[in-house]
Amino acid sequence: MTLDLSTYAADNGIKYFMISFTDLFGGQRAKLVPAEAIADMQKDGAGFAGFATWLDLTPAHPDLFAIPDASSVIRLPWKEDVAWVAADCVMEGQPVEQAPRVLLKRLIGEAEKAGLRVKTGVEPEFFLISPDGSKISDEFDNAEKPCYDQQAVMRRYDVIAEICDCMLKLGWKPYQNDHEDANGQFEMNWEYDDALQTADKHSFFKFMVKSVAEKHGLRATFMPKPFKGLTGNGCHAHISVWDLEGRNNAFADKAMPFGLSAKGKTFLGGIMKHASALAAVTNPTVNSYKRINAPRTISGATWAPNTVTWTGNNRTHMVRVPGPGRFELRLPDGAVNPYLLQAIIIAAGLSGLRSNADPGPHHDIDMYRDGHTVTDAPKLPLNLLDALREYEKDTELQAALGTEFSAAYLKLKRGEWNTYCSQFTAWEHETTLDV
Repeated sequence: MTLDLSTYAADNGIKYFMISFTDLFGGQRAKLVPAEAIADMQKDGAGFAGFATWLDLTPAHPDLFAIPDASSVIRLPWKEDVAWVAADCVMEGQPVEQAPRVLLKRLIGEAEKAGLRVKTGVEPEFFLISPDGSKISDEFDNAEKPCYDQQAVMRRYDVIAEICDCMLKLGWKPYQNDHEDANGQFEMNWEYDDALQTADKHSFFKFMVKSVAEKHGLRATFMPKPFKGLTGNGCHAHISVWDLEGRNNAFADKAMPFGLSAKGKTFLGGIMKHASALAAVTNPTVNSYKRINAPRTISGATWAPNTVTWTGNNRTHMVRVPGPGRFELRLPDGAVNPYLLQAIIIAAGLSGLRSNADPGPHHDIDMYRDGHTVTDAPKLPLNLLDALREYEKDTELQAALGTEFSAAYLKLKRGEWNTYCSQFTAWEHETTLDV
């Protein structure tokens, strides 16, 4: 039975709802709707001009309506008379196929037809920085190896604890928070869930982290590489596939190497097969390629991949299998769209299952030290343009994600690349002024 949002408002003292959808660039768009009007909105949706967001629409298109999915409703722990609810985009009564949440729900449906239920967890990293974005917010956080620094995490206790308290209140089952490998960087983890629920939580988490940081006079950024010389913001995804009841892990087989079943290995094969094209979505900005192709950082390692390889419990590869029944994709970064991340994982994995894809040989080496010895694996794209070209070439992945989405995404991202290329930078003046 669908939750009635008017009843929810009355029962929980909700004055306003934020009806929210995420566009192709990961921008979160919302309308603040008084509880008195939510019944009509739940039926018909909140109206938007789609062209005003990062969707491939024109000013001449009819209204886009965001239909709230009541099952996703979250009461804001830091402002309890407001509730956030994820929405699905429709236009003239039809789903907008390029809309990320709509796309993800379609792919979840395809997995279900194959008898599979994809579950994932994400590990979003972020920096707490000054309001103007020029520096990290803690002047004393300057260690060469700051990862897990207990003094540094406690100096930001008020922010981190408030965010974790929010997750506890929401029932997300958070289980650890830490200072990450860069100065000023943090990671917070909560329990894995079905792919759609993980995407909704990931989307809300970014909103929540930014909101709580602002409340404390700080700014939070998920930018992949906000500071030269420091480790970038990753968003590692842990992936497992279950039966439809969610009782039996289809990836788990203790008799197989790494505890990964034949089905799990072919799903992984799909990820490896499409990896170069995946980067266009998992690493969606110009800045993303400053993280996955970065030189060694101050701490000694980037913790980001640059080659399409997989391994056991070894963090220097694109994919690691840390234990039976799941694997970790270490490619995505903090800029990744929460819904497109889940969608492209499912699309690539289903492709692998359909074609019985082989992930190729695993490598046990330290890729940061000995990666040059690997000659049988492609390098990841060097920049956003290369990634878009790889996506354009991968017609199978394009078809899996849908022609409308693929055309829209490529068009808008190429526009972003062209805008970047038109910029004049300080580097150009420094290196070219006296030629």
